[in-house]
Parts: sequence; C-alpha cells; structure tokens
Amino acid sequence: MSLKGKTAVITGSNSGIGLGVAREIARAGAHVVLNSFTNRDEDHALAETIAKDFGVEARYIQADMSDGEQCRALIEQAGSCDVLVNNAGIQHVEPIESFPVEKWNAIIAINMNSAFHTTAAALPKMRAAGWGRVINIASAHGLTASPYKSAYVAAKHGVVGMTKAVALETAEEPITCNAVCPGYVLTPLVEAQIPDTMEKYNMGREEVIKKVMLERQPSREFATVEQLGGTVAFLASDAAAQITGTTISVDGGWTAL
Repeated sequence: MSLKGKTAVITGSNSGIGLGVAREIARAGAHVVLNSFTNRDEDHALAETIAKDFGVEARYIQADMSDGEQCRALIEQAGSCDVLVNNAGIQHVEPIESFPVEKWNAIIAINMNSAFHTTAAALPKMRAAGWGRVINIASAHGLTASPYKSAYVAAKHGVVGMTKAVALETAEEPITCNAVCPGYVLTPLVEAQIPDTMEKYNMGREEVIKKVMLERQPSREFATVEQLGGTVAFLASDAAAQITGTTISVDGGWTAL
C-alpha cells in the first residue's frame, strides 16, 4: 500500500473526512496538498503537523471550490498530482419548492462541478507521469436518495456518473477513477450535532445515535475518518490497479437495504 514518491491533492481537507484522508495517504508515504477556501494560520499548521507526523512533504493551498478557475489553479499550483481526491462538499436540507436557488447553485458547484474542473486539470499531469488515481468522495446519497436533499442527491449522483465516464476514458491507461460512498461519518461537524439532537428527542447519547442519527445505517455505528482514509489509500495503491469505474460503499449496510 506504499504511495512513497507520489503527490496527492485532497480538496476540502482542513477538517473531517478530507483531513482524515490526507493523514492516511501521508501515512502511506505520499506527499500531500491540503485545501479549503480559508487561508488561516491553523490551515497551514495542519500541513506542518502532517509533514512532521509522517515524514512527508505537506502544504496547504487556498482555493474556493465553487470557482472553476480556482479549482484548476489549485492543480497547477500543486505541481505534481498523482492522486486526486475530490472531497469538497456542502449540504442544505429543505423541500424542493422552497429550496433557495443560491444554495442549489452552490451545492452543485462545490460538490460536483469542482470535481469536473480538478479532474480535467489533473489528467494531463497523470498522463505525463504515466500513472494516476482519481478518487471521488461521493456519498450513500450518490446511490440512493433522501427527502429534502435534492441538490446534494443530484450532485452526488452526478459525481458517481462522472466517475464512470472518466474511468472509461482512461481504461487503457495506468489511471483509475473510482468513487467512495460514505454513510454517516463521525466528523467534528456531526459530533457537534449530537448534544442538540439529544435535547430535542430527550434521549441519551448512545440512544440518539442509534435510534435517530443512524436510523438508516444498519450497523448503527458511524464510519470513522480513518476508515474512509484507509479506503482511499487502498484505491490509490497498486493493489487497486484493476479497480476502476466503480463505487465502494462505507456505509454500514445503508445501500444494502
């Protein structure tokens, strides 16, 4: 599973799943480029910590993933891009008849369009290097749907479809393209929602997790960012060289229902 000598660009990676992926890819020996739309000292400090923890090169590049030009500029600024992990994403929940147009546009731009722009910019670099991996963080909602999440479901289905198309376009090259479809993952954002949900339903922590938050996840356990990162690291490795154009669900059985 060694990725020594490779460079990975992970969008939306200053927290949550993206940061977990970056750390696991660095653990496998790859240099990493972190990204988000902010440009704070703590963002750059995350890269410094990864470099120190795993003995790799790591840096942070600010780019707004809702802007196609900035998406492409991120790849150019990264220099090498052997592994591209399209992780950036946002969410909004509301019935479609009242769904704000600006929210729809932002979700499609960040969750789907950004993956188009970064992939289009990265593939020439991968072809020049003679090796590449495109790994899209989709969602269980890329394979199924939930009410009130029309933009997110549409974007994630689009990411899964684009994954298949890119895989076919690169099938005769040493480049693969796959999508990882997480269910509910225990990120700091999700963790912060637990106390309010406990209060709303008048339940204890474990009860609210299993009966409310993970109602659709048969395992009744959150996936972890380390598990998502390990899955991505596997897909980036030579062991996965013949895995392309597919989805891997990390959802505790959600999409088996």
